Amino acid sequence: MRETVVFNNTVLRDGHQSLAATRMTTAQMLPAAPILDSLGFGGLETWGGATIDSCLRFLGENPFDRLRALKKAAPVTPQIMLLRGQNIVQYTSFPDDVVEAFVSAMSKAGMDVMRIFDACNDIRNLKTAIKAVKKNGKHARGELCYTTSPVHTVEAFVEMAVALEKEGCDSVAIKDMSGVISPQIAYAMTKEIKRRVGVPLTLHSHDTAGLAATAYYAAVDAGIDAIETSIVPFANGTSQPDTVRMLGLLDGHARCPKYDTAKLQELRVYFTGVYAQLSKFTSHANEIVDSDTLFYQVPGGMLSNFRNQLKEQNMSDKLNEVLAEIPYIRKCLGWIPLVTPTSQIVGTQAMLNVKFGRWKNFSQPAIDIALGKYGRTPGPIDSDVLKLAMEKSGQKPLEGRPADQLKPRMDTLRADLASKGLPTDDEACVLHAMFPVEFAALHKKPSAAPASAAPAKAPAVEVTSAAKVAAPAPQRVTSSSALRGVPAHFTITVEGKRKDVVVEELS
Repeated sequence: MRETVVFNNTVLRDGHQSLAATRMTTAQMLPAAPILDSLGFGGLETWGGATIDSCLRFLGENPFDRLRALKKAAPVTPQIMLLRGQNIVQYTSFPDDVVEAFVSAMSKAGMDVMRIFDACNDIRNLKTAIKAVKKNGKHARGELCYTTSPVHTVEAFVEMAVALEKEGCDSVAIKDMSGVISPQIAYAMTKEIKRRVGVPLTLHSHDTAGLAATAYYAAVDAGIDAIETSIVPFANGTSQPDTVRMLGLLDGHARCPKYDTAKLQELRVYFTGVYAQLSKFTSHANEIVDSDTLFYQVPGGMLSNFRNQLKEQNMSDKLNEVLAEIPYIRKCLGWIPLVTPTSQIVGTQAMLNVKFGRWKNFSQPAIDIALGKYGRTPGPIDSDVLKLAMEKSGQKPLEGRPADQLKPRMDTLRADLASKGLPTDDEACVLHAMFPVEFAALHKKPSAAPASAAPAKAPAVEVTSAAKVAAPAPQRVTSSSALRGVPAHFTITVEGKRKDVVVEELS
């Protein structure tokens, strides 16, 4: 057992994904990065998950440029990213060569630790990513997607941890995306995994149901190597417990680490300003304890986005009804864990069931889960739902590893980019594979640097006091907005320079 427990910090990825719909920009991150780097965390989660999509779709940023900038601004602490196994950072499976190219590209751009998970906990969907991470000399962290159901037991999760170590993972983690692990289960799982597995163990949770901090404490008692925390106001609620809060809970514990609380307070002041700037994407409902989560198990990273999506569909008043439908769909789809992409797929199907009636509008991704195209589900698919999926698709359930059905794509992607006059390196290819429209739009912008350009330089940042850590000033809009759904033409003033811009609403 480690003498003290290690804290990893998630504020630059899961913190704002869980509480502000992943809208924090690189410019908002960079002033805080050197302070985070100086604190001695075990790792900084900065990338992966929904940040790639958000960079391209909403922020007009090249995500690889963000990674390089953050690595330059925080070069000492290992940086961590979240990788969806064969899905990479999208919602569908990709061929092995695309997965390998993505891992190679982000390794060269500065990523150190890859958290690799599969929504079905199907290890077949993790093997390619694990091998690719090891080939690039980086740290492969295999994730156990924790959930509760009749088919999920402590013993089953322990066996999966054993299997991940055998696959070559440098460490394993309990990924409690919905914040539903109890202190007793956290203690039991930690004890047994530490007994059976020789690599370090991390617990990652969300405080959505108010359990995460006490689960962390129990895991520390049981010998966990690391826990993951964030920084207020991008902490607690649907995010990870706050770092200062966890230090307070562990105060007096033999394994309590020491982190500079003055610097943590500087960061709290700074991020309070950033949180205010992102107020359009925050919600009080995401900041409070919601014990209903123990029933519907929607992940913290999805909940803030889900509320926004229901609002766009004029279904905000149906939130509770949609959430109550989710456990039924989980059961029908083999008690599948709710984590990207299955959480979004199940959430969408729940919305469709409420809006049109159960299975009247059967989404293609939900059909694909039923047919095994996302992997082997933990439990059996409901027989009536499987029959309906086969009728609607005209297909039988898939046998074997889903990615074995996919042809290599890198050569095709490269040729397609060349025909469009776009960059053809691996970074460009993998972004084009996952987000072709958004990637092309990025390169139409005069300010967008091509993926093959020299690494972006992070601005020099030297912060020694809270007074210097003021949040970047918001851009000043000097003309009126437009109707919903209609492109809005603005003139903005940035650092004294006027620019004409068009803002289009994206679904």
